[in-house]
Amino acid sequence: MIISMHKRIIFVITYELMMKKNYSQYPKHLLAVDCIIFGFDGNNLKILLIKRNFEPKKGEWSLMGGFIGDNETLDSAANRVLISLTGLENIYLEQLRVYSEVEREPTARIISVSYYALINIENNFEINEKYNAQWFDLNDFPELIFDHNLMVNHAVARLRYRASTQPIGFELLPVKFTMRELQSLYEAIFDETYDKRNFISKINSLDILIKTNEKDMRSSKKGSFLYRFDEKKYRNKIAKGYIFKI
Repeated sequence: MIISMHKRIIFVITYELMMKKNYSQYPKHLLAVDCIIFGFDGNNLKILLIKRNFEPKKGEWSLMGGFIGDNETLDSAANRVLISLTGLENIYLEQLRVYSEVEREPTARIISVSYYALINIENNFEINEKYNAQWFDLNDFPELIFDHNLMVNHAVARLRYRASTQPIGFELLPVKFTMRELQSLYEAIFDETYDKRNFISKINSLDILIKTNEKDMRSSKKGSFLYRFDEKKYRNKIAKGYIFKI
């Protein structure tokens, strides 16, 4: 029994040394995350960009990103990056895809995993001034460094798909919103114009909104009723096999 245990220990140590030796033969690459941050101002879909303050491409516009720490997962690194820029936690964040072109950055072999986030601009938060960040209309933002424009294109495509199959669009709205605000949001996401009656009929048929007794009086003297998303009802419907489609 003792001899068997000794043999096992020797095998484990030998195996670990062989693995370390084998791993040392392979090149080491840097791993980063880049975040595409979307917001909605009531009329237009926005993207939050930073002005790069170091070379290469110093002074040019970029997505917010950072390298993965030794003790971080990809998700925790992406959350850290968002918190450092906006101070916000527990926001909608979804991993998008991996970018591994050999020459995507000129200084080193950097593999990046992109995420996109949805932020309600009306939330009370402050953007960290050191990043020189600015909101731009999604239809009118400056050229970005490296492959960041491609990341944005992929993020827009994913956002449109998600918004058509689940109600993630509500992440971009205040807790209470008008039907007009909801329609404007979906028109901004899909870059389309919808007939008001048809849109309201479609939304009402989903049966996932709660109509409040409150009104937004900014649009007219009569005002517009405010609604809120009923997440509990939505979860119950999904559990019964309901398929969301806008």
